[in-house]
Amino acid sequence: MKANMGSADRIIRIIIGILIGVLYFTNVITGTIGLILLILGIVFILTALVSFCPLYLPFKINTSGKKN
Repeated sequence: MKANMGSADRIIRIIIGILIGVLYFTNVITGTIGLILLILGIVFILTALVSFCPLYLPFKINTSGKKN
């Protein structure tokens, strides 16, 4: 797995993931939609931590600034 995410992309994903977690645990978003968003937030944080997004591969997106 080569890193395909840049710093800005990683920071945005972490902020969105934390925001979704806070909204879920403060019961602002609840139910099935809340659970789906919580899982999406966890995925955002995990992909940001490893600097790799599998969905970028088929679209050949690379925000890291490095040539592959």
